[in-house]
Amino acid sequence: MARTQIPGPAGLPLLGSMLDLKRDSLGTFLSAQREHGDVVRLTAGPPGLRAEIYAVFSAAGAQQVLAADSANFRKDNAFYQEVRESFGNGLLTSQDEDYLRQRRLVQPLFTRKRVDGYAEAVTAETATMTARWGAAPDATVDVMAEMTGLTLRAVARILFGTDVEAAVDVVERCFPVIGEYTLRRGYSPANVPREWPTPANRRAATATSELYDVCDRIIDKRRADGDATAGDDLLSLLAQVESAQDGSLDAAEIRDQVLIFLLAGHETTATSLGFALHLLARHPECQKQAREEVAAVLAGRVPGAADLDALPYLTKVLKEAMRLYPAGPVIGRRAVEAVEIDGFRIPAGADVIVAPWVTHRHPRYWDDAERFDPERFTPEAEKERPRYAWFPFGGGPRACIGQHFSMLESVLALAMILQEYELDAVDLDIPVDTGITLRATGPARCRLRSRR
Repeated sequence: MARTQIPGPAGLPLLGSMLDLKRDSLGTFLSAQREHGDVVRLTAGPPGLRAEIYAVFSAAGAQQVLAADSANFRKDNAFYQEVRESFGNGLLTSQDEDYLRQRRLVQPLFTRKRVDGYAEAVTAETATMTARWGAAPDATVDVMAEMTGLTLRAVARILFGTDVEAAVDVVERCFPVIGEYTLRRGYSPANVPREWPTPANRRAATATSELYDVCDRIIDKRRADGDATAGDDLLSLLAQVESAQDGSLDAAEIRDQVLIFLLAGHETTATSLGFALHLLARHPECQKQAREEVAAVLAGRVPGAADLDALPYLTKVLKEAMRLYPAGPVIGRRAVEAVEIDGFRIPAGADVIVAPWVTHRHPRYWDDAERFDPERFTPEAEKERPRYAWFPFGGGPRACIGQHFSMLESVLALAMILQEYELDAVDLDIPVDTGITLRATGPARCRLRSRR
């Protein structure tokens, strides 16, 4: 019989675990698993505004929430609602028939063959970046900041094609404002309406308007010029998608997809790339092995999509970086009906989270879990672990549609960087926090030594 009394930290009498979650949510979840097990109940907030969070940390529990019983776990919580209002009703945030229709229309744009065609945009932007590093002050760069710039320019080039310059400046300026605003509202126990003319609301509205305007102008320009069917960038392809069952996407729907692709397509990959570089800089023996593989496979040439399978060690490095630093460290859902998970009964309407940050460190699946070891991802080792012991791209029917693109972009960029430079870590410990995605809250500087 399922247990209804779910263990968890007592917290403070009036605020529960609110201060712990605000100060260090990832550490709080990690401690909760160590002290209370794989299903934990946390309370946060003052009486009358108190939230209950049911955290599920086992691989089997994550698989149940994201895959086996996914229909019972919806994106109905306050956080997703704020993301939806800020960035539109795209694939990340849509639900039910809206989501199914969008997925059917957009899926053909993310086949492996189609995604492999984006490799040239990635390598061109990476070449520009590594050339610019030659003039870096003190031969030092912050790899997190650099990877954020690289992935933004790469995804913007893939989305907007020749209009990339018109979009990048606006995205760089407006995304942080909207992201911080969305995050603050998403985790607040109470919010004033967005229409109220508070300073925060006005700043966010201005940034949102500017971001929407640049997307709408580019979409309108394509349609007015009649070149929507001529380009091979993602925006042109979105304008072309159509089926007898699902019709096509109107201008507002295209903009929503573009905004979600910008959000999910550059911050997440930047996190994976930045931490992979920093981990290699801290582990010279792994960096040497990765560089030797790159040299043997590429012999100095620019990599392409066809090289991805020939760089298995570099792929293992990325997978291990995503284990330690998953870009989506916590994934939230809301239970429609009561459900049993790992022997505990989760009530209907409960806010439920699964946490790659914790499951990726679970001692049942990972020995010495804080140690960086790419050899955890040999084919043999992967077969021995449960499927959801590692799930940086989520899972189930709502798994990230862009996961092949993320791996392609990351492997190609890492290969080109290792061709040009050796890296030594200047900052050894990088503090992190969870926003819409995982983010470094301090510098991640590396010193460069040119190999030319």
